Amino acid sequence: QYHLVETGGGLVQPGGSLRLSCEPSGFTSDDYSIGWFRQVPGKDRESLTCISSLGRVRIWADSVRGRFTTSREYGKNTVHLQMNSLKLEDSGRYYCALGDYSDCVRKDDFGSWGQGTQVTISS
Repeated sequence: QYHLVETGGGLVQPGGSLRLSCEPSGFTSDDYSIGWFRQVPGKDRESLTCISSLGRVRIWADSVRGRFTTSREYGKNTVHLQMNSLKLEDSGRYYCALGDYSDCVRKDDFGSWGQGTQVTISS
């Protein structure tokens, strides 16, 4: 059983930036993919982006393209989601999840999830 912890959420004004981090535990290598998701109450969970074990990034949500980037620190078991030019509609709870494969294949191929971190965009 893998355990993932998201950190870095908070309150920020529109136009600001935040960097979320995801630390999966239970790995002795970097051979896994990590996806980022957003949940807003009353709406379906939104798949945002994913980074493969080799650092290949897939962006699934057009709403974050050009503003959000994901990266990973090899050897430290840490994956980041850098969020820039934040908008009011970016508010929500952000989750990272462990991919079932080392590459980012499908949006549903994620088996272990963190507890999420809250991001609130407000002026």
